[in-house]
Amino acid sequence: MGVTAFFYILLSLWVQDAAAIIDFTRCDFAQDFVFGAGTSAYQYEGAVAEDGRSPSDWDTFTHSGKMPDKSTGDIAADGYHKYKEDIKLIYETGLEAYRFSISWSRLIPNGRGAVNPKGLDYYNNIIDELVKRGIQTHITLHHIDLPQILEDEYGGWLSPRIIEDFTAYADVCFREFGDRVKYWTTVNEPNIGAIASYSIGHLPPGRCSDPFGITKCTVGNSSTEPYIAVHTTLLAHASVFKLYREKYKAEQKGVIGINIYSYWSYPFTNSTVDLEATQRSKDFMFGWILEPLVSGDYPEVMKNIVGSRLPSFTMVQSGLVKDSFDFFGINHYYSFYVSDRPMETGVRDFYGDMSISYRASRTDPPAGQGVPTNVPSDPDGLHLVLEYLKETYGNPPLYVHENGMGSPKDSLNDTYRVDCLSSYMGSTLDAIRNGVNVRGYFTWAFMDLFELRAGYQSKYGLYRVDFDDMRRPRQARLSARWYSGFLKKNGSSLLISRTQEDLTRNTVS
Repeated sequence: MGVTAFFYILLSLWVQDAAAIIDFTRCDFAQDFVFGAGTSAYQYEGAVAEDGRSPSDWDTFTHSGKMPDKSTGDIAADGYHKYKEDIKLIYETGLEAYRFSISWSRLIPNGRGAVNPKGLDYYNNIIDELVKRGIQTHITLHHIDLPQILEDEYGGWLSPRIIEDFTAYADVCFREFGDRVKYWTTVNEPNIGAIASYSIGHLPPGRCSDPFGITKCTVGNSSTEPYIAVHTTLLAHASVFKLYREKYKAEQKGVIGINIYSYWSYPFTNSTVDLEATQRSKDFMFGWILEPLVSGDYPEVMKNIVGSRLPSFTMVQSGLVKDSFDFFGINHYYSFYVSDRPMETGVRDFYGDMSISYRASRTDPPAGQGVPTNVPSDPDGLHLVLEYLKETYGNPPLYVHENGMGSPKDSLNDTYRVDCLSSYMGSTLDAIRNGVNVRGYFTWAFMDLFELRAGYQSKYGLYRVDFDDMRRPRQARLSARWYSGFLKKNGSSLLISRTQEDLTRNTVS
C-alpha cells in the first residue's frame, strides 16, 4: 500500500459526516474545459425600482400574487448592491467561469432607444470585476425577463415586432461589453419557457386556455401561442446571430449560442407505442428548437401532428435560421419515463400534441396534464442526453449551463448536493470520453436565489443566503467547499465534510 493511499484511508476515518468518493480529477477534463456556476438577473439582482430600471414581466407577474409563496424578486439576493463581494467569493471558490443574464429592463428601460447609464455602469462593473480576477464571462441576453412595456405594446414574443427590438438590444450589449465578453447565449430555455408561459400559464406573461392552465388564466390560447412564441424566438435568435457574425465577430472573436431545457426520456415499456412516444418527446422538446437551427425546419413529426397551428418558415427565414449557432447550452436536472397516451378528441395542447404521459418511475401512475414532481436524480440521463445531441445534431459544441439540486432544507451540510455535483460531473466526463463535444459545466446556482416557480422555498445555492436578514448574508455550504477543493486541488477524490461550526464560520454579511 502506497503512502498516498494510506493517507486517504486515514482521512476517510476522520470524516465526520458523509464522504463522496469520485474517480476523476480536474486534470481528467481538458484545460480549456470550464467549470462555473450561474445566476440570472431577476433571480439575483433585486433593486427592481432603482437607478432607472423599468418593470419587467416578472415584476407584474409576482406583484399579481401568482407565486405559490406570494413572493417577489424585489430584493432577491440583492446582487445589485453585493456583486463585488459575490465576485470575490466566485474567485475565492476557484470557479473558472460565471454565467449570468442582463436585465433588458435595466439596460434599456423603454425596451428600445435610450440606454440607461446606471444600468450600463452596473454590467460594466460586473464584467470588469470578473476580468480582473481572471473569471470567464458567459452572458445570457434573455433569461425569461422581458420589459413589461413591450408586453403591453405588442404582446412580447407573440409578435414579430420583437425581432427588431431584441436585435437592437443585443447590438447594445455587443457594442458595450463585447470587448471583454466572448460567450453569448441569446435565449434561455425557449422550449420549456414557451410551455410554461403560454400553455400552462405558470410563468410570465401567464397566458393559457382551459383546460390546460395550472393557474387560472384570463387570456391566451394553449393550442397555438407556444408555437408562435418559439417561432418568433428562433427568428430573433437568428437575427442576433447574423448581426454578431457580420458586425462584431471578426474583431471580438466571440461565440453565440442558444440554450434549451433538457430531460432524458426512457420508454415506460418496450412496446412499440411507448418507444414511439419516447421519440416524440425528444422531437418536441429537443427538436422543436434544435432541428430548425441544424436543418432549417421543424421536425416532421411536429409538422404532421401540429399541422397548421405550427408556423412555417419562408425560404429566406429557413436560410437565416439554419446554422445560426456556435454552440448549444442545455439545462438538465431530471429524467422521466414516457408512455403513450392516446389523444383525447378535441384536446390540442402541447402535451396533448405529444400524446404522452410522464412518470417519475415505472410504478408511478400517469402524470396527466403535466410533469411529475419529486423526480429522483439520474446522472446517467445527462450522459444519454449529451450522447443523443451528438448523434442527432452532428456533435455540436455543448455547454451544460445548468445542473443542480434544490431542497427546502436550509442546511449548510448539503451532502446530497455534493453527491449530485460529483455524479453529474462524472457523467459529463463519461460523455466527453465517448467523443461528445462538451466545453463546460455550470452548476445552478452559485447562491440561493428567487427561484422562478418556487420563490424562496427551494434552495439551489452553493452559498446559503439568509432571506430573513435584510443584509442578505452569504454562507458557504459544504458543496461550495467541495467544488472549491475539486477545482483548486485538482479534484481530491475524498470529500472531507466540515463540522457545522466550521461551516458557519465562513459568513459574508
